[in-house]
Amino acid sequence: MKDENFLKERNARSIWHPMAHPADSQKNLPEIIVAGDGVTITDVDGHKTVDGVGGLWNVNLGFSCQPVKDAIAAQLDRLPYYSIFRGTTNDAVIELGEMLAEFFAPDGLERAFYTSGGSDSVEIALRLARQYHKVRGEAGRVKYLSLKKGYHGTHTLGASVNGNANFRTQYEPLMPGCYHIPAPYTYRNPFNETGPEKLAQLCLAALEDEIKFQGAETIAAMIMEPILGAGGVIVPHESLMPGVRAICDKYGILLIADEVITAFGRTGAWSGSRLWGVQPDMMTTAKAITNGYFPFGAVMISGRVAEVFESDTSGKAAIGSGYTYSGHPVGAAAAIACLKETQALNVKDNAAARGTQLHEGLLALQEKHDIVGDVRGGRGLMCALELVSDRATKAPIDKASIAKVHRGAYETGAMVRVSGNNVILSPSLIVTDGNIATILNALDAGLAAV
Repeated sequence: MKDENFLKERNARSIWHPMAHPADSQKNLPEIIVAGDGVTITDVDGHKTVDGVGGLWNVNLGFSCQPVKDAIAAQLDRLPYYSIFRGTTNDAVIELGEMLAEFFAPDGLERAFYTSGGSDSVEIALRLARQYHKVRGEAGRVKYLSLKKGYHGTHTLGASVNGNANFRTQYEPLMPGCYHIPAPYTYRNPFNETGPEKLAQLCLAALEDEIKFQGAETIAAMIMEPILGAGGVIVPHESLMPGVRAICDKYGILLIADEVITAFGRTGAWSGSRLWGVQPDMMTTAKAITNGYFPFGAVMISGRVAEVFESDTSGKAAIGSGYTYSGHPVGAAAAIACLKETQALNVKDNAAARGTQLHEGLLALQEKHDIVGDVRGGRGLMCALELVSDRATKAPIDKASIAKVHRGAYETGAMVRVSGNNVILSPSLIVTDGNIATILNALDAGLAAV
């Protein structure tokens, strides 16, 4: 590795960072993280902090999960790569497929299609939804529905169903045929409705109205996160996703659960769909499937959808999608070890307990700091603060002020994530009550710095 002086001198000079303005990265240099241990990270200056971001929602088991590291090393020695395109496969993906089918059986999901990550998984699921209807003889079903504030990756089709202008405006025109429904966002919504249950019903009514307007016979799928993540941790009322499922069933529309964030225990349940008692037609997964140690993902497919493809005799069900790294044997080996460890540690229960602790602590910070306009969370280790300059008008806090919150928290002992005027928290699922206390203390200091 290059020495400290080289790293600092060249920081943000030769690379562009995702989700950032290149000039801003050069002006406000990124923290150079050089080590991780448990749930802590260390920067180039030796400063240690609790990672309140969990890598990027994905390091559920922390940075010291030896079984996953060992599995990666062993697989690299044995078979570092081979394609699973038609005609070949490998032993790791076969074993993983059986494990995933068993793990997601309560969600009604029976088949896995491997990808390289979350955006890839979304792209595949949306493509398969169109193909499903074509195989069934309803080729006119090509449109998609999704929620405003929803996040579904940055591929062009995923960006088209995204509900956040930040990921859309500079890349338009995007794919036609994508329509958006109001999100269950009690703090800001077009209905001026603060009651979660009433708002859920209004969103469901808007969904059904849009289906009737577009024509159900033109719609392939509805894609939604069980809890909206990157859009600011928007937790819907428990009636929303079951209501979406019922409406999709009524009109013959597939329901895709985007669980790139929520699968594998983050919500306090093994999947976000299971949290709300819903069985989707497809589920996108990635992130925690390998604990972030290897780029990998899987689209899980229901038995009902699988039967349509597998019983086809016309040839229309031949899948013309896939990636060079679909079913990568090293990724599959990592996922096998990760899934075993995830279940052995039963991390969903710790996520539920520590998530409650974090949420309650954030509510206490809201009482203390006027710049905290809204606190969201309460379902596992997914929480957010929405910061405002004025609670009465809900005017968002300015960029310089939220940067002070981030810096103050970091210097006091916790890495948090800033997105717009939101502070998002998604720590590893193995955090202790002491780790949560550190995060809350650091945030307290950061909020006080404004």
